[in-house]
Formats: sequence, structure tokens, C-alpha cells
Amino acid sequence: MKNTRFFCVAVAALALGLSTLRAGHTSPSATPTFSKDVAPIIFKNCAGCHRPDDIAPMSLLSYEEARPWAKAIREQVSLGNMPPWHATQSRGTFSNDRRLTDQEKATLISWADGGAPKGDPKDLPPAPKFASGWEIGTPDAVISMTKEFNVPESGTIDYQFFSAPTNFTEDKWVQAIEVRPGARSVVHHILVFCSEPGARRAAGFSQVGPRASGRRNEPGRDQSLNHAGIPGSLIATTAPGTNAMTFAPGTALKIKAGSTFSFQIHYTSTGTAAKDRSSVGVIFAKQPPKQEIRNSAFVNPMFVIPPGASDTAVESAIEFNEDAHIWALFPHTHLRGKSWAYKLVFPDGREEVVLSVPKYDFNWQTYYTFSKPIAIPKGTRLEAVAHYDNSTANPWNPDPKIAVRWGPQTWEEMQYSGITYSIDEPRQENSAPPSRDGNKL
Repeated sequence: MKNTRFFCVAVAALALGLSTLRAGHTSPSATPTFSKDVAPIIFKNCAGCHRPDDIAPMSLLSYEEARPWAKAIREQVSLGNMPPWHATQSRGTFSNDRRLTDQEKATLISWADGGAPKGDPKDLPPAPKFASGWEIGTPDAVISMTKEFNVPESGTIDYQFFSAPTNFTEDKWVQAIEVRPGARSVVHHILVFCSEPGARRAAGFSQVGPRASGRRNEPGRDQSLNHAGIPGSLIATTAPGTNAMTFAPGTALKIKAGSTFSFQIHYTSTGTAAKDRSSVGVIFAKQPPKQEIRNSAFVNPMFVIPPGASDTAVESAIEFNEDAHIWALFPHTHLRGKSWAYKLVFPDGREEVVLSVPKYDFNWQTYYTFSKPIAIPKGTRLEAVAHYDNSTANPWNPDPKIAVRWGPQTWEEMQYSGITYSIDEPRQENSAPPSRDGNKL
């Protein structure tokens, strides 16, 4: 009898426990709320673009703004499309990595699946504050387009190119640099190049053995940037997710006297005509740095992508003739670009993939900044290969029926790699990499 009574009590307790567990699983309190759980994630990872008058199509700064997009947020987060990040290296490799953690993804998905509740407004953290002016602070100098550009309300807009003199009468050491669109709503991205007067300074590396579609380029053919139609070295960018660069104390970028800045701007029509006059702001180092940070690029302009070809490889490579450190890499193609990979080949034959972008997206011009700059012994090669899809399967392809060559317009192509690096100095140690997106280290 006692055993029977104990069994009945145990079953009743188990039933009560299961009932409580089910109730807890379905309880509204177990579903993340916007105020307590979702807003902190959005404010940290999404608000930089998803705010009024910025590049994203909608703001997510309030519950009322975010709630209609709950299902879309769930889908994009589940697919890994948002926040956009295309490198496959492990977390911690890059200082500007935008990927959500697994817990953050689970929270956003659970919130949408649970009906996207608002929660207690008292739990809502303060909305992020964004600089109304310059992220880097008040610039010491501002170099602007010499005149406004009228952006039409509709239609496709060709790439626009503008030059602006720096009017620097002496060499300048730059501690921070930022590109500021004049009309952010119509500017997709800007690349700013610096053209120095006279001969270019020694790069610290030389371009070697670029190949296109498995064929070596013509012997003796000059592969310099100027011959590829690039107006100097890339020094600054602004694009969704990428903008200001601040260099660590003791390091700075040198801009020579008499240099000219060239703006390459991709405008997008929004249904409303606009006027744009974009600018570059710089803050000068308070004293000459111990370490010069350099921006340059290497390219392969000698390629042909056949009509309808779905996977054409174009290669380029440089070899370092001095000990150096690589701080950041910037892969750049146009609408047919599908992937990038960068590999180091060390003098002892060892190889290391340092950047892999298997799903390159032209809409996100990411400058991948290493958390720790990579030591490059003299004689090391950096090999880059880009793959292109000129077939009808590419939804962004302007015309799969034509052969595609190098050119500055989006319907043409590039194989262009920006690189931020430094040449080692005796007894000089690098302390921290430059930061992008205004995140000072």
C-alpha cells in the first residue's frame, strides 16, 4: 500500500513538473522582448546603417519601426545576410568583424518566432547617439569636391570622378581620415585616391607574375596603377559598414605636399533629386610618427572574361622586398565578381590563407582590418585570386553576352586589391592596427 501511494505521488509530481515545464516553455516571459533583449543587439550591430537618413532602406531604432520587419529580420539573420560580413576567417581575426554571435542570432530569431513582443519600455536601453558631424572629431583640414554634383531622381547613374587639390604646401602626417558624403542618402560608396606629385615613393613590394584566366600577361607589360587607370593610392573609403580610419598612437599616414585627392563615387537614385558635394576630413598627428602607415594597391588589368563564363579566375601577386606588416586588405571587383582569396607564400615555402571571401558582394565594399597586423618577412609573396560570373545565372550581370575587360564602370570589371601596410624599422614594434568605422582601439 505504501509503495502504491509513493508511486501515485511520484507520478503526480512528475505530471506537475512536466506541466510546469511546458508552461514555462510557452510562457510569454520566455520569449525575448524588443525592449530588453532585441534593442541592445540592434543598437550595437544594425543602427549604424538602419537609422534615419542613412544607407539602409528603413530605420530600426524603435519598436514601432522594427516590428513590421520582424519576419524579414528573422530571415536575413537566419541566412547570415545581415549584418553583412563575407570573410570566413574565425572571429577575432578582424577588428571590424560585423558578425552576430550565435546567442544574438538565436535571440532575434526567437523574438520574431514568438510574435515580436515589445516588452516593458522601462527595459529599453538609451538609443545610440550618432555624430552629427565628423566621427573623427573636428578635422584639421577638409578637402572637398570643387563643385556640387546633381544626382537625378531616377535612372542608373554612371560612376562619377572628381579631383580636388589638397593645397598642402608641406608634407603632412595624418592620424585620422574620414570620408563624408554630402548627401548620404544617394551615395552608395566613395573611394578616395591620393596622387602624389613626381615619382611615387618606394612601395616596399613589387608586383610579380600576375596571371589572367591561366595565361601570363605579356612580357614587359607595365602593371602599374597609373597604367590601369587608377589615380594614385587608395587612402580612404566610405561604404555601408566602412568609413573612418584612426591610426594608433605612434603611427600615421603621410600625405605629400602638392598631392591631389580623386573621388570615385557610386550614386544611387532614390526617387528624389539631390545635390552632393562630398569631402575628406583629416586630423594631423601631433608629432612625426615612429611608424609610417602606407596605403597602396596591386592589380591585374590584363584579363578578358568570356561571354557566358560562370567561373573565370584572374590572379595577381606582389612580393615584399623588405620586412613588413600587413594591417588590412580591400578586395574590389564589380558586378560580376563572385569570390576572392588571398594567400601568403613565405620564403620557406609555407603557405597561409589570410583572407577568404567566397561570396563577394559588390554592395558591401569591406576593408578587412586585421586585429593583429601580419608579419611579412622579406621575400614573401601575397597572391590574390578573384573569380567572376559572366553568365545568365548572375542576377547582377549587366550583359552576359559580351566579353568583359578592365574598366572603371560597373558594367566593366576590375581585379583590384587595396592594401594597408608598414615597413619594419629596426627595434620598432607595432602596437595596434588602425581601426575602421570610427572604432578607436
